[in-house]
Amino acid sequence: MNLDQFQASLDGDQPPEDFASALLVLWYEAKGQWERAHQIAQSMSDPEGAILHAFLHRVEGDLSNAGYWYRRAGQAPFEGSLQQERETLLQRFL
Repeated sequence: MNLDQFQASLDGDQPPEDFASALLVLWYEAKGQWERAHQIAQSMSDPEGAILHAFLHRVEGDLSNAGYWYRRAGQAPFEGSLQQERETLLQRFL
């Protein structure tokens, strides 16, 4: 799957069945379903889950909590816009 296909999948009511957890987080967040995206990110116990968790808390506006999750992921906080971070994460996980 590429970025255009991911974007096209957002027209549907459900994510593609073959999406890994990381893509599910980004899909639900893009659909405005922050709570569902957060539930999935919370279930991920690896650095991928931590960076997604950081992004979600940044979307929420909770920068302190986002900072915690960036540190857990071993990464500096993202310096660009939310859209730029979303695209960076999509490129990483696609």
